[in-house]
Amino acid sequence: MDAKVSWHGRMSFTGSADSGFDVPLGTVPAVGGDNDGFRPLELMGVSLAGCTAMDVISILTKMRQEVTRFDVMVHTDRADNHPKVFTKAVITYMIVGHNIDEKSVARAIELSASIYCPAQNMLKNAFPTSLLYEIYEGDGEENTELINKGEVVI
Repeated sequence: MDAKVSWHGRMSFTGSADSGFDVPLGTVPAVGGDNDGFRPLELMGVSLAGCTAMDVISILTKMRQEVTRFDVMVHTDRADNHPKVFTKAVITYMIVGHNIDEKSVARAIELSASIYCPAQNMLKNAFPTSLLYEIYEGDGEENTELINKGEVVI
């Protein structure tokens, strides 16, 4: 994979990669930016969430789980001092659907974390990561009820 960023002045950049899509990068005015794009570390969080989300939804679909809504949230803590690296992460998988099997959810998350997701596997030695899930019954809108929640330990 090849990636690059192109500078547009001040602290504004456009990032691109082999896929051909562009993503704006920027920062806050306090450090010379125009608040006009993702912060680079935000993209690391989005990358982690996106990588595992694609694995988990693919696996759940193959397991014939009736998912009506699916979100993956990544929360990271960062060191107080430079280089202000991530010190831990919590990934929460929110699965909404009909008759979702908890064991299938846990297995899909485990497979992503231990085998399929390159982002998660690259970062697992850099900081600890907790894997949480919430399973809701419903259509993902108003008629949704929390059925179960738990943690997958790898």
